[in-house]
Amino acid sequence: MPYDLLIAGGGINGCAIAREASLNGLSVLLVEKDDLAGHTSSASTKLIHGGLRYLENYQFRLVYEGLHERERLLAAAPHLIRPMAFVLPHAHALRPWWMVRAGLYLYDLLAGASSLPGSRGLSARDEAYTDPLAGTHRGFVYSDAWVDDARLTLANAVDAAAHGAEIATRTSLLSARREGPLWHVELSDGRKVEARCFVNAAGPWVMDLIGRAGISTASRVRLVKGSHIVVPRLFDGDHAYILQQPDRRIVFAIPYEDRFTEIGTTDVPVEKPEDAGCSAEEVTYLCTAVNRYFTRKVGPSDVAWSWSGVRPLHDDGSKAAQSVTRDYLLELDEDGAPALSVFGGKITTARALGEEAVEKIGKVLGIETRACTRARVFPGGAIPAFEHFLDQVRGRWPFLGDARSRRMARAYGSLLGEMLRDVHEETAMGEAFGAGLTEIEARWMHAREWARTPEDVLFRRSKLGLHLSEAERARFTAWWQATIA
Repeated sequence: MPYDLLIAGGGINGCAIAREASLNGLSVLLVEKDDLAGHTSSASTKLIHGGLRYLENYQFRLVYEGLHERERLLAAAPHLIRPMAFVLPHAHALRPWWMVRAGLYLYDLLAGASSLPGSRGLSARDEAYTDPLAGTHRGFVYSDAWVDDARLTLANAVDAAAHGAEIATRTSLLSARREGPLWHVELSDGRKVEARCFVNAAGPWVMDLIGRAGISTASRVRLVKGSHIVVPRLFDGDHAYILQQPDRRIVFAIPYEDRFTEIGTTDVPVEKPEDAGCSAEEVTYLCTAVNRYFTRKVGPSDVAWSWSGVRPLHDDGSKAAQSVTRDYLLELDEDGAPALSVFGGKITTARALGEEAVEKIGKVLGIETRACTRARVFPGGAIPAFEHFLDQVRGRWPFLGDARSRRMARAYGSLLGEMLRDVHEETAMGEAFGAGLTEIEARWMHAREWARTPEDVLFRRSKLGLHLSEAERARFTAWWQATIA
């Protein structure tokens, strides 16, 4: 029997489409040549937001949709997504005070009845926000949310698989051709499969797949590299900063893994997806960007880690990379067996993209579909308020300790009870590798989360590689290769 959908691409968009489609009862095969979220979808700024700066380009619909998706996602994945206050200093500003205030007022208005606090000006009581800053303390505070982007992508795949979708990682699409009403696809695992509809969610490789599969399109993408660096913590607290730059860009400084600050992002046009990589020039740019604002200064030698992803932005004709729309476009080719190609998009709007994609596919396949994910929680998301859930975790497994219990409660939510169901003491978690990583968690990632390499475990399903020493990483790699691989 042919699949209803064959999806090429295991990033956030491909996994969101697989989730929506499987919940609608469609048979789905998703293939990903590397790891889930192995490229752009684990290399974002890790925000669920409307995009305050998009207001400058009059992208009101995109901001409105993003803010309303923010509210849905906060309720659907309270373990992976958390509210965050953003401080916007007015120092070095190229935009007048009244313009920023008006933009924030509009941002609040577009959000509607949000569960998050509205924006306000900084006051004398905001020492926690202003003390880390050099110079003027004028500015604003507004709300958005932080997300573990790789694990949100994974949560989409887990929910899709629970409803019948087949997720095949480390599986390349070798060829795809139309024959009558079906797509005939050859995969690197030796299989030859058929599908009624082909979904091209290959992200930065979307145009490559269009050419190889003979799909008709009038659209194009602009490949724009966004790089981030991680440095020792620049400030205390759970809030973040959004910093205006002389080139009219903005750079975020966000708490990261307790001991660090994430700084990003850049906007650098590139020619091919393989051009991902944080350059020395980008490191210097990001260090300079935060040094304009903070009393604690950083340089390239302080960078503990970096990541860089190539965003496949839908080419709307904008001249500057930072002005290209972050909206998405879904384009159907119905010349024979249908194909749907995904252009652009972002983490925040992936659920909505999946819903729209399945609606389009259902119409062309003659299948009645419905919106299944608008009020649906993600796997692990069926928990009370997070801090209350954390208290429950610590009461049941006190040996986890404060730091590890918080990390694991965030990563797995209610699924943690399934992982640790038979664990009553720390020794039952198996071999310990450092930084709170143990055998039981590594085996869970392999069996339940498609982890196939040490990197999958240490830098995507967790960020524990940042906390392990070189010797500890080597020991974990040796264990993995001897025991799992």
